[in-house]
Amino acid sequence: MSIPDIALNSGTTIPQLGLGVWQATDEETEHGVRYALDEAGYRHIDTAAAYENETGVGRGIANSGVPREDIFLTTKLWNSDQGYAEARKAFDASLGKLGVDYVDLYLVHWPLQNEERLLHTWDALENIAETGRAKSIGVCNFEPRHLQLLIDRGGMLPAVDQVELHPNLPQRAIRAFASGHGIAVESWSPLGGTSNSGWGKASKPNTLLVDPIITRIADRHSKSPAQVLIRWHLQNDLIVIPKSVHDARISQNIDVFDFELTDQDLSELDTLDNGNRVGAHPDDMNIGAPD
Repeated sequence: MSIPDIALNSGTTIPQLGLGVWQATDEETEHGVRYALDEAGYRHIDTAAAYENETGVGRGIANSGVPREDIFLTTKLWNSDQGYAEARKAFDASLGKLGVDYVDLYLVHWPLQNEERLLHTWDALENIAETGRAKSIGVCNFEPRHLQLLIDRGGMLPAVDQVELHPNLPQRAIRAFASGHGIAVESWSPLGGTSNSGWGKASKPNTLLVDPIITRIADRHSKSPAQVLIRWHLQNDLIVIPKSVHDARISQNIDVFDFELTDQDLSELDTLDNGNRVGAHPDDMNIGAPD
């Protein structure tokens, strides 16, 4: 098994499939990360300061048999730490919890509602990238107008925009805009979220894993609905980070390179676009914003 890489505009590459750890405790994360690296073959781990499990990620990496340089590690700046000095301090804190001296990708978690502060935050990320302590920098939950703000500013472009993305919310406008500017798109809640991930103004619990179209396609390929959804992301040239803390599911989620979705499958999946989110829309998200 070989996980494909996606080239980033920073000159590095990112494994197209990784392990997400949102909503996992430190203990669950430590075990899951070590298992994913040592037993399942993952080389890409995605966490965030707001997940409060960076310490578990660091322990999982340290206790694995995989060299640090062979692991692509992402973490994110939380909303309350936006601003130039605040972001640099928060980045140092994340490195300390992770127990590493660099990350491969550092992301702004949300754009929030203050463009001036966001630009100061991006100045800090550029500085961090220039020191080599973040090999690439990027953003999460940025709409095209937020990306345009950074484009108009000049300087480094985000390498990645990580957004909620799944067949109910394929984010075609963001993907088209990002592609036109050489920005890779990464999918969070790629399986449609978990049973307790519904939040935000228009949230809903996951229905994709039991959707009759997806289960029918899964039956055709003798695969699980989750594996079908992961293939959908891969075949749409998206970076995908399904989360699990269960060994069997961690292994199953990476066992997706022995089949392909057909044109008929993909056409059927296209019909699931209904705009439904499990998370907040960036326009509605200002939780934790500094005063």
